[in-house]
Amino acid sequence: MGLANFVDILASRGYSITEPLSFYFTLAVTLLWAVVNVVLHVSIGLFLALLLKDPLLKLRGVYRVLLIIPWAVPNYITALMWKGMFHRQFGAINGLLVALDLEPVSWFTRFSTAFAANVATNTWLGFPFMMVVALGALQSIPQELYEAAEVDGASKWTQFRRITLPLLRPAMLPAVILGSVWTFNMFNIIYLVSGGEPGGGTDILVSEAYRWAFQRNEQYGFAAAYSVLIFVVLLVWSAFTKRLMRSSSEVMG
Repeated sequence: MGLANFVDILASRGYSITEPLSFYFTLAVTLLWAVVNVVLHVSIGLFLALLLKDPLLKLRGVYRVLLIIPWAVPNYITALMWKGMFHRQFGAINGLLVALDLEPVSWFTRFSTAFAANVATNTWLGFPFMMVVALGALQSIPQELYEAAEVDGASKWTQFRRITLPLLRPAMLPAVILGSVWTFNMFNIIYLVSGGEPGGGTDILVSEAYRWAFQRNEQYGFAAAYSVLIFVVLLVWSAFTKRLMRSSSEVMG
């Protein structure tokens, strides 16, 4: 075969680049998937970490344990649970919509709703990791910095922007990079929740490679070429993040 499979994939032969089976369409969905999830993981995780750091909050230990549970449960079990909750007829989410006098939704018949179902499931799985990292980093920030800022008249927002965020960066940046790689290859959620519906539109690169190998006439060579291209994409991302880490270290230094 030589490089024929790579040429077919990169030339998008047989499919328009705006169709789900095109490599470029799937790459765009994968990048959107990774960005949306990481943004939600970091924002929710940081918000909860700030709440749990508050000394006035009672039962903080209990809340921490409860919020870590989604991370502790195997992700395929969580995926199947959320798949059931998104069921058109018997799902808890549509049951809640009906209770609110709203129309039930066929979650996996449109790209937007199927993608949202995947994101909701993966956000549930991913925010505890970011919360734990952020909480550990917050506890390492000297309280004297905030006390000095209050003496200078700095508002809570100014303290967060000028003290908390810069000192969180060394801990959060590696977590964000690691989380983005995990999310980029999060096969279980896509396969078990939306199943790539509608029409393969919500598949990401790793699930698309699986389908070429095992569900579309067992085209193992084509799937192997797909996997090599996934590796190249992650290699480029690794080089970018390495430079980003170096720049961050220089700024902090």
